[in-house]
Amino acid sequence: MLFDAILRGCRFFDRCVRYAGLAGGWLILPLIAIIMFDVVTRKLDVTRLWFAEFTIQYGYSVSTIIQDLEWHVHAVLMMLSFGLAYLMNAHVRVDVFRESLHRRRQAWLEGASILLLGIPFVLVMVVYGWLLFDIAWVQNEGSDSLTGLNHRWFVKFFIPFGFVLVLCALMVTLGRLTVYLFGSPAQKSSAQAGLSIFSHDAAGADETGQPAGPAMSSGKTDRISQGH
Repeated sequence: MLFDAILRGCRFFDRCVRYAGLAGGWLILPLIAIIMFDVVTRKLDVTRLWFAEFTIQYGYSVSTIIQDLEWHVHAVLMMLSFGLAYLMNAHVRVDVFRESLHRRRQAWLEGASILLLGIPFVLVMVVYGWLLFDIAWVQNEGSDSLTGLNHRWFVKFFIPFGFVLVLCALMVTLGRLTVYLFGSPAQKSSAQAGLSIFSHDAAGADETGQPAGPAMSSGKTDRISQGH
């Protein structure tokens, strides 16, 4: 019952992290549009003159605002995507030694790394990220340029929020690893279906002597294979 509850909790937080990451991924479209607009208008004399008149009249620099928007949107996109990247094993991972280990040893190594390194680091980032957001909120921090965007606290809010998503991704992985290592065969299969951490070049059998088989990267892959 305990492991089944852990798997249900993992599925819930997995969906939260994935939805946030996928929603943030759509920000790539306005980011591309903003960058293209910035590049094109810098080469046209008519837009440069119009932007200069706009700055004189209203006190805001269109060029500075666009540049602020570029890194604001990029920062939000990245912070929303880190948790999803970890769940999908899309982040940078050096597997020189790890890829040759059996799956159970990979699971133990991943779990120990999450407990000893991952969670403490992310908790520190959440705390200090929140302090950055709080300072920006209290001081009503704006752009370094007098003609840039105000309300930078909105962007800085996504620093702690993004690391909370990473923390959820770490806890999801740790929970599934626990079930994979100590659960029943059915629970182990369900947990493995949600794990993407295993190297495809892992040794052909785990420590129990059972064939490891191809790594399953998602529950969807598991359901498709069962359907066949």
